[in-house]
Amino acid sequence: MLRVAEHAERTDTGRQRRGNEDAYFARSPLFAVADGMGGAQAGEVASRAAIDAIEHGLPDGPGSAEERLAGLVLVANERIIEMARADRERAGMGTTMTAAYVTEGDVAVAHVGDSRMYRLRGDELQRLTEDHTLVAELERQGKITQEEAGRHPQRSIITRALGADHDIEVDHHTWPARDGDVYLICSDGLMMFPEEEIPEIVRTAPDLRTAARALVDAANAGGGRDNITVVLFRVEEIGGPALDQDTSVGMKAVTPPPQPEPEPEPRPAAPPEPAATAKVEQRQPRLRTAAPAAKQRSPWRRRVTAGVLIVALIIVPIVIGISIAVRSIYFVGTDNSGFVSVYQGLPYNLPAGIHLYREQFISSVNAATLPQTQRGKLLDHKLRSERDANDLVKQLELGQLQQ
Repeated sequence: MLRVAEHAERTDTGRQRRGNEDAYFARSPLFAVADGMGGAQAGEVASRAAIDAIEHGLPDGPGSAEERLAGLVLVANERIIEMARADRERAGMGTTMTAAYVTEGDVAVAHVGDSRMYRLRGDELQRLTEDHTLVAELERQGKITQEEAGRHPQRSIITRALGADHDIEVDHHTWPARDGDVYLICSDGLMMFPEEEIPEIVRTAPDLRTAARALVDAANAGGGRDNITVVLFRVEEIGGPALDQDTSVGMKAVTPPPQPEPEPEPRPAAPPEPAATAKVEQRQPRLRTAAPAAKQRSPWRRRVTAGVLIVALIIVPIVIGISIAVRSIYFVGTDNSGFVSVYQGLPYNLPAGIHLYREQFISSVNAATLPQTQRGKLLDHKLRSERDANDLVKQLELGQLQQ
């Protein structure tokens, strides 16, 4: 009979994303990772909703653990669809989800999207899930090789995600487990280095917490282009002492705690100065003098002041108008690396390097890989609403953008 002996989790924003749209759940015997998408905060909401759907654990009832786990993923899918329908700002949001449940002798897995689950048994690493991406489908059909898939520019375009359709298909399997097996669930942001390096990183770490940190560090060292989340757990035969660990649920990036500032050393008080004694002299009456005549401002100075006021009255409304536009208008473009991105503001630059826009969301799609018709539709710098811009990029990531 098996049980979870140890587990560890870590999530990180990465080096190129502003926010963290990943979420995870870790309470033995149930573990999961969700990677949200949709731009702005919609992806964060979707991944959080998926995790919330499983927080009460595997429900009792008929069917195997595998079937009930897949049912929980379907519940999460319906919850995300309903939330998107109730709030127009969240329309089109979605998330991946990979969940695992440890039974007495097996590990049940339910999976949608391109997050992954691995099993490390001794020196052998085996991937237990299939990516639901355009490139993975091409590889399974034999149209491209595994090597070509690894460097394909469209490898991040997913074909299946929670929130996209009521009739979502959930992959589910049950894998026999052994004493000492280590399982890894991760978002695709971890794949910034070859997966063949995972066993060495995990095996050389003194514990799973250190291994989780080392995996995230390796992904950041490889570029950290996306959010990175890892959940590790090790199973053992009952008989050895298991670590007592609490539930771990998270979605925020790991940041070091602030260092306390040293308190200033007290300075010795200065000795009191002796009171000065002085002879008080009798005050003499002062004669009143006439106040100096006020200087009259020159006509030239009055004209300059009036001109400054007029210019201010003209420029200030313009600045206010630009500020409002920058906050309420969006457009789609590319970042410095060529990835399709959503920007807030106006697509113009002023002298002295002043930009009227700021980057809000970076997609996983490189514009150079798109057909010319799609590039023209995306990168025309057309002014859009926040929802329109995010929906357009969402359709691109899901492979639903019409050419």
